[in-house]
Amino acid sequence: MKRPLLTSAVLSGLFLATAACGGTGAGADGDRTTVTASFYPMAWLAERVGGDHVAVTALTSPGAEPHDLELSPRQIGELSETGLALYVKDLQPAVDDAIAQHAADRALDAGSVVDLLPSDGHAHEDEHTGGGEDAHAGEEGHAHEGEHDPHFWTDPSRMATVATALGDRLAEADPGNAADYKANAQKTADELTALDGEFKDGLASCEDRTIVTGHTAFTYLADRYDLEQVGVSGLDPEAEPSPRRLAELVERIRSSGVRTVFTETLASPKVAQTLADSAGVKTAVLDPVEGVAEGSADDYLSLQRANLAALRTALSCS
Repeated sequence: MKRPLLTSAVLSGLFLATAACGGTGAGADGDRTTVTASFYPMAWLAERVGGDHVAVTALTSPGAEPHDLELSPRQIGELSETGLALYVKDLQPAVDDAIAQHAADRALDAGSVVDLLPSDGHAHEDEHTGGGEDAHAGEEGHAHEGEHDPHFWTDPSRMATVATALGDRLAEADPGNAADYKANAQKTADELTALDGEFKDGLASCEDRTIVTGHTAFTYLADRYDLEQVGVSGLDPEAEPSPRRLAELVERIRSSGVRTVFTETLASPKVAQTLADSAGVKTAVLDPVEGVAEGSADDYLSLQRANLAALRTALSCS
């Protein structure tokens, strides 16, 4: 699904208007470096690594689906003046476009510092195409722009790598606080590495290893912990699979002994619930950790631990 982007002329005009309004221009908020994060996982990392030395703004509102983001003139102005933009390329086209035009020299693409998996299966069937879960070639439907799957943050080990890279980048931008940034980055990376160990131990011995998910947002989690992901839809959570695809999934669930279909927090559970009802199995929530509801006390670590608990129950892990 292509989303409309603001033209270069409009963006340039917005940039000039913002500069004329007396913005900082130096990427500073008082004595703090400003960091503009594209969506929740990046904002969480920026807050943890930057600590008291940064002022973090998230472009995606709490509870909003990040793929659908369209930037307001105010947000484009913030990007044009930010000290550092932290984002994931090929995830949010509007963000990619604005950063390329106004913050290319002050941006860190988190996906560029980790090993990304191929984007196999990004395109998926619409109501007029059939085929199995791997029969995506030539189908119409949503596809991300790049050759790789950008949804790496469900893997804590890759998030640890980004934490370290972010600490180095902030240290370069603000040398006076370099020691704090690097210490915070090490602490955050250590916590994420410990979480990775919890997943490895918790999912080491399970009766089942197949997870049926609302859409294929958990490729990195499945790859890291030797699970098989079967997505009801592709990477676009709004897309609906064809009746043929649903029938195939019902048969697979029944024949393989899968007992749970996972729904998500930011996407409608309707299709996944219909599939579970048809197959005679239950549903549970698996959070893609793309956002946190406004007012929630959860964070990346607690959401991931809740995911681990849900997986252990669904897969009958000892």
